[in-house]
Amino acid sequence: MILKKLTTALIVLPFFINTMDAQQLAKGYEKKIDSLIRTEFGNKNEPGGVFMITRKGKSIYKKAFGKANLELDTDMTPDQVFQIGSMTKQFTAVAILMLEQQGKLNVNDPVSKYSKDYPNGDKITIHHLLTHTSGIKDFTKMKALSSIAQKEMKPEAMVDFFKNEPVDFAPGEKFDYNNSGYVLLGYIIELVSGDTYENFIQKNIFDKVGMTHSYYASDRKVIPKRAYGYHKKEQGFVNRTVISFSIPYASGSLMSTVDDLWKWQQALNQNLLLNPVETQKAFQKYRLNNGEEFTYGYGWHLKEMDGTPDREHGGSVFGFKSMGVYIPGEDIYVIGLSSCDCHSPTEITRNIARITLNEFKIQ
Repeated sequence: MILKKLTTALIVLPFFINTMDAQQLAKGYEKKIDSLIRTEFGNKNEPGGVFMITRKGKSIYKKAFGKANLELDTDMTPDQVFQIGSMTKQFTAVAILMLEQQGKLNVNDPVSKYSKDYPNGDKITIHHLLTHTSGIKDFTKMKALSSIAQKEMKPEAMVDFFKNEPVDFAPGEKFDYNNSGYVLLGYIIELVSGDTYENFIQKNIFDKVGMTHSYYASDRKVIPKRAYGYHKKEQGFVNRTVISFSIPYASGSLMSTVDDLWKWQQALNQNLLLNPVETQKAFQKYRLNNGEEFTYGYGWHLKEMDGTPDREHGGSVFGFKSMGVYIPGEDIYVIGLSSCDCHSPTEITRNIARITLNEFKIQ
C-alpha cells in the first residue's frame, strides 16, 4: 500500500511541476506581450488599440488598451470595431478568386475585357492588378485627390479619375504597391457579379464566415462598438479627417474586429470560401517579366520571420492603422488594430508574432 501511494505520488509530482512550469511560462509570456504593447499604447487616456493572438484554433491573448472615444471618455474593449484600411485588399483579392472559381473570370484576363476603353487595357491583366505590378498611377499620389476626397464617387468615376494618368512602368516590369489596382478590381467585381462591391463582400464573405461585426465603412450608419479615429497634432488629439469611403473603396474601406478577422483567417485555412487550388494562388510568390521573384501574392505580403514563412498585411486610413501576421507552419495569427494613426501596430504585431513563434518553438 505504501509503495502504491509512493508510486502515485511520483507520477503526480512531475505532472504538478509541468503544470506549474506551464503556468509560469504563460504568465511570463503575457507580461512580455503586455510590456511590448505598452511601449506604444501605454497611456490609458489616449486613443488606443486592441491586440489578439491565436494559435492552433485557440485565442491565447486578447486585450484592449487606451480609449475608444476621447469625448465620451470611453475605455477601449476587445470587441471594438475599427477601420482596417488596406487589409481590405485581402477581401478584394479573395472575392476575385471566388469569381474565378465560379468560372466568371480568369486572373489572366486583360482589363480591356471588362473596361473596354481602359488605356493599355489589353496589356494589363487582373493578375497585374492583384500583385501591384500593373504600372498604373496610384491615385493616392495624385495632387487632384483632395478635390474629390469628400465626394461620393461611383466606382466607374473613381476609375476614370486615374485611368488617363501616365503609367509608371510597363505591366509586369516591377512591383510597386498600388491602391488604384484594387479600386479597379472592385469595379471588375461589380461588373462581373452584377452586384455592388459592398453587397458582394457582405453576402459572400461576411455572412458566410459569420463576421457579424464587419462592415463596409460608413460615417452615417450607427455601428455598435465603433472605435473613433484620431490624429495627433501639436495642440493634442483631433478627430480624424473625414473622407468619402467611395474613394478608398475596394482598396481600403472595410471595418472589422479582431474576432471577426480571426474568423476570416480560419475560413481561409478551412477552404470555406475557396478551394485549395484558388487558395494557393493567393499565397504563392510570383515573378516579374525578367524572372525576378517578388514577395507578394494576391492581397498578402509573403515574407519570413526568423526563417519561418509568414503572410502579413497592414492598413492605414485617416485615424486608423492595422496589422495582421499569420504564420502557417505554427498556425499563429496576430492582429493589432489602432484608433489613432499616431500609434502604429505594425512592428509591435510583427514582434509579438516573433516572440510567440519562439515561445512555442521552445515548448
